[in-house]
Amino acid sequence: MKKELARQKAAQIVSQMTLEEKCSQMLFTSPAIERLGIPAYNWWNEALHGVARAGLATMFPQSIGLAATFDQDLVGRIGQVIGQEGRIKNEIARSESDRIIYKGLTFWSPNINIVRDPRWGRAHETYGEDPYLTSRMGTAFVKGIQEEDKPGRMQAAACVKHFAAHSGPEAIRHGFDAKVSLKDMAETYLAQFERVIKDAHPAGVMSSYNAVNGVPTSCNKWLLQDVLRRKWGFDGYIVSDCGAVQDIYDFHHYTETKVEAAGASADAGLELNCGSMFGYLYEAVVKGYVSQDRIDRSVTDLFTLRCQLELDEPVEDSRPVIDRWLKAMPAYNELNLKAARESMVLLKNDGILPLNDAAFTDESLAGHSKTVAVIGPTARSTAILEGNYNGTAEDLPTPYSELKKAMPGATFLVSDGCHLYKKNMQAESEGSGDRLSEAAAFARYADVTILFLGLDHTIEGEQGDASNEYAAGDKHDLLLPDSQKALLKTVCSVTSNVIVVLTSGGALELGPYNDKVRAVLQAWYPGSQGGRAIAEVLTGRVDPTGRLPETFYYNDQVDWDFADYNMEGKTYRFFHKKPLYPFGYGMQYKKLELSGFKVEKSEDEKGVSTAVIMVSNPHDQTVSMPVELYAKVEEEGVRTPNFQLIGFKRVTLEAGKSVTVTMPIDPYWISVVDEDGSRRPATGKITYYAGDHQPDERSEELCGDKCLKA
Repeated sequence: MKKELARQKAAQIVSQMTLEEKCSQMLFTSPAIERLGIPAYNWWNEALHGVARAGLATMFPQSIGLAATFDQDLVGRIGQVIGQEGRIKNEIARSESDRIIYKGLTFWSPNINIVRDPRWGRAHETYGEDPYLTSRMGTAFVKGIQEEDKPGRMQAAACVKHFAAHSGPEAIRHGFDAKVSLKDMAETYLAQFERVIKDAHPAGVMSSYNAVNGVPTSCNKWLLQDVLRRKWGFDGYIVSDCGAVQDIYDFHHYTETKVEAAGASADAGLELNCGSMFGYLYEAVVKGYVSQDRIDRSVTDLFTLRCQLELDEPVEDSRPVIDRWLKAMPAYNELNLKAARESMVLLKNDGILPLNDAAFTDESLAGHSKTVAVIGPTARSTAILEGNYNGTAEDLPTPYSELKKAMPGATFLVSDGCHLYKKNMQAESEGSGDRLSEAAAFARYADVTILFLGLDHTIEGEQGDASNEYAAGDKHDLLLPDSQKALLKTVCSVTSNVIVVLTSGGALELGPYNDKVRAVLQAWYPGSQGGRAIAEVLTGRVDPTGRLPETFYYNDQVDWDFADYNMEGKTYRFFHKKPLYPFGYGMQYKKLELSGFKVEKSEDEKGVSTAVIMVSNPHDQTVSMPVELYAKVEEEGVRTPNFQLIGFKRVTLEAGKSVTVTMPIDPYWISVVDEDGSRRPATGKITYYAGDHQPDERSEELCGDKCLKA
């Protein structure tokens, strides 16, 4: 149903409700109103990288891996699949009269917060540290989910979160007050929200747990009304993070009673409570904390979306729905594999990769013929494929099992080497490192050792997810757990032919072994097809084409207070040292060549200039590569980013082909943000750069080339 008609129908429905009934519909567990024929509805569902927590679903790479593809068209298609699969699963559930949690069509995804600190446990739920990249990925994802599946009907609804200035620490998130300047708010913490809301029109926005400059976001009128509604024109629904309204009273101590907390939130424009605090809403109206008009507006917004989704229509038979799903699954799986392949980021390679016959005949790999040691606690793990907020994949082939398929002529030795984070694999073992001797013997024997290290979602994630020494899901630092440090040291002491595959939601570093291992592949949490993608990249069947969506710092460079939300010195835009691996960086076996870069000034009234780049493929096979566009704005008396990503496009070219690539330059991303948070056109010099990395010294050092300049 089109939104105008949906709103008219919603207003008519709401006009028949009593105040008590209206208030009941502002709880995420909205009860049935039988006298009006309104069924119960549970608003809570998740879909960060696939339909989550409700059984079988396509499990795509975690969001940070999707960001590493630098492929917004791909992310848009993934959003479409999630919306389609969500609709299918919802109809199957409704056919069985199942309307409980995680069965609805209101997905509380994507997470478009900025990774200002690489220790944040939820970084892997995001699209990284850059507002522009996040805005483009978020926009594509939202549009994909919310496309019409039949005329006038939205197939599913997206909700961007967490609004705003939310990126850890997890342990204190419920009462944390983020102190943020107006400049940093506009330049970093709000920019991607503004653009996704204006460009993609998400159905929902979720407030965050924290306060901003003393006011909890769930009752923050400046954020929810002045910025979101009035300045940006948002016309969807606003939901609290789960338990956030209670936090206003319990942890922020912002109100004297729970009734007042409920009233303050609703009065500020919060329309749906994930939690139970809106059970006090009727009393809050009676006591004058919020008006009945405000309640009417909120419930009308909620029912407008329910009408757009046609959520209350009956489904008599699930068999045709399942038929539709079965026919679509092969295409879903192929898209999933493509995403996993494109997400892989090759951080280091001295020539040992790809592992083909030539690699094994290299004189530096003397020893027993074609023997591979696969060592490490993540080599046979399915948890590293899943990420968090995940569904149930049909199959989860591990990196080890896929490597054996990809290298049928090789002999394999496999060892866990160590526990993911505990001292020993077996609780009865004395001392520590009960699998180190096995790992050392195998590594010494083999021609090459592939060492699988990193984290998984059980120790890196949301508060409450962590199960070990990590800080409520956050990382203490950027180093591996002690058990894995010992394994890395042991293996590197017996062989020099070590390839490391890292699984994590963000930056890790290998300490003194950064320079001793021969190759490093960053695999993120790559989804149900991730094991196959890892094997294909290592053996050269697939070229690694991913790029880092966040800076990989040296551990000692992250020397700021985790709770400091000042952006100075953080992320590639404001960091002033050489990182380990920069934002936008990634190696490939074969690259495209760029030339003829120029910026054509706009003559239209919107002021949209165009970057023009000639891209050529000098190789004898098809090559794909992200092309990145940056701008450096110099403005006297104003802090501006070192560089700012303002465009990217993944280009795929057949052998010997060339193409002219154009990218529009949105004036928003080359504007200047003053101290009061206002944006204005730049009056100083703007320099543009094009390449497959950012134009910093470290990227040039690693890649051996410079960006083109205009």
